[in-house]
Amino acid sequence: MTVTIHSSFLPHTDPDASLVFYRDILGFEVRNDVGYQGMRWITVGPADQPDTSIVLHPPAANPGITDDERRTILELMAKGSYFGANLATADLDGTFATLEASGAEVVQEPTEQPYGIRDCAFRDPAGNLLRIQELR
Repeated sequence: MTVTIHSSFLPHTDPDASLVFYRDILGFEVRNDVGYQGMRWITVGPADQPDTSIVLHPPAANPGITDDERRTILELMAKGSYFGANLATADLDGTFATLEASGAEVVQEPTEQPYGIRDCAFRDPAGNLLRIQELR
């Protein structure tokens, strides 16, 4: 049996800001951009990984959740504790400099972690935590 990761989902609160962040700053290609009933789903991913994507989706788009649950999701997103992703780069310092210069919220500068990796952390425009690990 072979199982691969096809897509992961991250919520967004501003599709245009998310598009700028993932496409223009991180350099991901846009694979799909779909609107439906005033909401927008944007699929992005690295050009050299065509089979792996991140779907940026409207939070709480599920019609089965309550207004209280929707508020809770938005509160968790604002704190940066709802969703996140781990990314990787061969040039951590250069990637950090690019993201910092873009105005992205820095959570942690490049750091050698006690568990054997070097990484940094940012928040995307929706507050999602992105850890970026250095490939060695």
